[in-house]
Amino acid sequence: MSHPDFIIGGNGASGGAAAGSIAKDTTTQTFMADVIEASAEVPVLVDFWAPWCGPCKQLAPALEKVVAETKGRVKLVKMNIDNHPEVAGQLGIQSIPAVIAFKDGKPLDGFMGAVPESQIRQFIDKIAGPAEESGVEQALEAAAAAREDKDWGGAAQIYAAVLQEESDNVVALAGLSQCYAATGDLERARQTLAMVPDSKAGDPAVASARAAVELAEQAEKLGDPSELEERLSKDPGDHQARFDLALLLNAHNARSAAVDHLVEIVRRDRAWNDEAARKQLLQFFEAWGPADPASAEGRRKLSAVLFS
Repeated sequence: MSHPDFIIGGNGASGGAAAGSIAKDTTTQTFMADVIEASAEVPVLVDFWAPWCGPCKQLAPALEKVVAETKGRVKLVKMNIDNHPEVAGQLGIQSIPAVIAFKDGKPLDGFMGAVPESQIRQFIDKIAGPAEESGVEQALEAAAAAREDKDWGGAAQIYAAVLQEESDNVVALAGLSQCYAATGDLERARQTLAMVPDSKAGDPAVASARAAVELAEQAEKLGDPSELEERLSKDPGDHQARFDLALLLNAHNARSAAVDHLVEIVRRDRAWNDEAARKQLLQFFEAWGPADPASAEGRRKLSAVLFS
C-alpha cells in the first residue's frame, strides 16, 4: 500500500498514553513527535479509529496484544478520526479501522479491517523484520535437546542458568523438575515444581513435569524389574506384573518397551483394572509431551489395537 506525502502542522509535546495501554493516543498537533519523529527509531503503527466503529473495537485488543509481544520492535499510536480527521484525510483513508505503518518519517504500508492476530504478526514481520530469538529461547532449545539425548545433568545446568535470568520461567522450572525426576531426585523435583506460580499451574509444560514426577514416584515403589520379568515369563497373562514393569521401564527411559507392554495389556484385556493400561499410556504421553517420538509411536500403537 502506497501513500502520498503529506505535511502535518505543529510540533507540540507528545500525546499521553492511556493508563495500562501499550498504545499512545495522538492528535493532529502531536502527530509529528509521536509518529514522524518516533518512526526514525522503530516503525510506528498508527491505528485510525472512531468510537462508533464496531470493527475498530474488535481490532484494538488484538493489535495491542501483538504489538506488546514484539517487545519494542514497533510502537503503536492511536488516532481518533472524529476528533482529528486531518491526517486520515491527507492519507486518503475512507474506511476504518485502518492501520498505517510509518518508518523513517514516511508511510510505508498498511491494512484495513479487523484482521486476525496471525495477519497482524505477518504485517509486523514484513515492516520490522522477523523477531530475533532471545538468549533465553536459545537456551531453552538447547536444554530440550540435551534432555532428548538423556543428558540430564547438562539440561539441568542450562535450566538453572535460565532461572538465574528469569526466576519464574515456567518452561525452565518444569524442565528442571523433569531432570531431577529422571535422575531419581524426587524431593528436588517436587520442590522445583512448587516454585511454579499458581497462575501458571495449568501450563502444559508444568502438567508434563507433574506427570513425570508422579510416574517416578510410582516406579520408586516397584523394586527390581528382573522379578517382574520372571513373573511374566511364567505367566504372560499376569497383567499386574506387565503393568508394573512398564512403569519401571519408563523410569529407566525405555519408553518404547514401556508402551509395548501397556498396549499388550490393552490387546489382551482392555477392561482390566478399569482400563488401567490405557489410562497409564495417556499419562505417559502427557509426561513425555506431544513432540516426543515415543508419544506419537505410542498413540499409533494404541489406536491400532483399539480400532482394529
